[in-house]
Amino acid sequence: MTGIVIVRPDETWPAQYQKTAYVIGGVLGELAQRIDHIGSTSVPGLPAKDILDIQATVADESELDDATERMVAADWELRPPRRDHPVPGLPTDEAQWVKRMLVEPMYRRRVNLHIRVAGRANQRYALLFRDYLRAHPETARAYGAFKQQAAGLRLEIGDYSDLKDPVCDLVYLPAEDWAARTGWSV
Repeated sequence: MTGIVIVRPDETWPAQYQKTAYVIGGVLGELAQRIDHIGSTSVPGLPAKDILDIQATVADESELDDATERMVAADWELRPPRRDHPVPGLPTDEAQWVKRMLVEPMYRRRVNLHIRVAGRANQRYALLFRDYLRAHPETARAYGAFKQQAAGLRLEIGDYSDLKDPVCDLVYLPAEDWAARTGWSV
């Protein structure tokens, strides 16, 4: 068992995202309403796995499948899960949590590409979580410390994600209040 490795923040992550987003945009074309850098590598100063998380947003369920097919044709590998975990207090409708996850072609920069539908709870979650951590560096530091402690447990990726999900929800729930107070929107 190799476990999760959390590395120090890398100032080049945003530039690496830009290059990768350009490639993804070239594959998805008009299907991508937007392509966003999400996850820990998108938050300045936050320790993270050295894997870029990128979210491509599509208009609807049929475009979700079309986008996935385009990425697979470009040698991206489709991976589970096919949905995100439901968040307490948010819609429980299964459609709100549907996604496709792909990883980069072999021998390229490590990327987790999450394709989600515009306006769904999981699409909003990723963006609000990122923006809240960017606006609250103390919370980001506490989250980073948790991630480093969790990585020290040497869990497999699925167990690490399961451990992390409720902690992310604890960050996200006050982020909703912050969004309402500040007028944040997707």
